Amino acid sequence: MKFFIDTANLAQIKEANELGILDGVTTNPSLMAKEGIKGEQNIINHYKAICELVDGDISAEVLSTDFASMVEEGKKLAAIHPNIVVKVPMIKDGVKAIKWFTDNGIKTNCTLVFSAGQAILAAKAGAKYVSPFIGRIDDSGWEGTDLIAQIATIYAVQSFKTEILAASIRNVNHIIKCAELGADVCTSPLDSILGLLKHPLTDIGLAKFLEDAKKM
Repeated sequence: MKFFIDTANLAQIKEANELGILDGVTTNPSLMAKEGIKGEQNIINHYKAICELVDGDISAEVLSTDFASMVEEGKKLAAIHPNIVVKVPMIKDGVKAIKWFTDNGIKTNCTLVFSAGQAILAAKAGAKYVSPFIGRIDDSGWEGTDLIAQIATIYAVQSFKTEILAASIRNVNHIIKCAELGADVCTSPLDSILGLLKHPLTDIGLAKFLEDAKKM
């Protein structure tokens, strides 16, 4: 399973990359706004900076919701760097745009996916990635990771090539469960990635080793 970091914060991206396990980055308008990135040129420059830090797929989201505007915006994003993946919402015009991008050699990430039916449409349109938002599904009273399992089964049966990119990750258990259920990619905040390092028995064991080392 590949690890992406879900942020627009350059310091966090650098820290995750220095671990040696980072495969890519996902962003969205909310994450850009959180970093105070405003204006088309500033956003483009920020994506360029991210691409210079990470040698992997970088999802850059369109802000339009109609087919023609998404295509024009997506072309500009794809021109920033070969590693840019155009992030497109799961709406009717979004599916049309994904098909257009696929036919024209532009990689896409279909975002805001909440059902297996939506994941099927994204795969049929040729999306490179499909992003089920499991944390938000949890918030609605359902088990988000169940959707990962369902999509993984469907994609395997139908031989779809689209990769399952588990998004809206809230905790370490989400990451582990997604790996267990067959997600191809997991994108999460830095805290969740670093959380995988932690176990109390590791801390206890290390403290014991260090204490014993003083006696040598």
